Amino acid sequence: MHIIRTVKFTIPLILFVIIIGFLWHGLKVNPGMIPSPLISQPAPEFKLPQLFYPNETTSNDDFIGHITLFNVWATWCNICIEENDFLLKLTNIENLRIMGLNYKDDVALAKQWLHEHGNPYHVVAVDSSGNTGIDWGVYGTPETFIIDKKGIIRYKHIGPINAAIWEKTLYPIIVQLRNETL
Repeated sequence: MHIIRTVKFTIPLILFVIIIGFLWHGLKVNPGMIPSPLISQPAPEFKLPQLFYPNETTSNDDFIGHITLFNVWATWCNICIEENDFLLKLTNIENLRIMGLNYKDDVALAKQWLHEHGNPYHVVAVDSSGNTGIDWGVYGTPETFIIDKKGIIRYKHIGPINAAIWEKTLYPIIVQLRNETL
């Protein structure tokens, strides 16, 4: 009888401690560091209309020959405004192409948003349905991928880019990619 009471008390206590351990570990996980199975893989194929030239398309073929920041953004994304200010500072960096993917958004609002806040993008692809974002494993906005000159995804960043992230993480990857041959 005493053993049954001890077991009834001990098992829930052990389960409680395990759950607390998982929760404690979860507090230490950086949500911007979610690994992507697409790293070191060719960029998923897509062909989408361009925001400012809807009769023209852009595709994954446009990555070839360029180091590209592929930035997923939307007008409904509040922190995308903050990130856009930083992306505008990157437009003068030589041998760096910034391509936008306007994700699940209204085209007219997206055009107006870029006119008001500035347009850091060489080209903006329109993903109104969100299907391309799904193919890329997008969780939300903003998200940014670094694509090498061969069209291979080399890095994925979840969340806004700022000066600290640029200097510590993204820029060193870009410097490394510049030194690689096609």
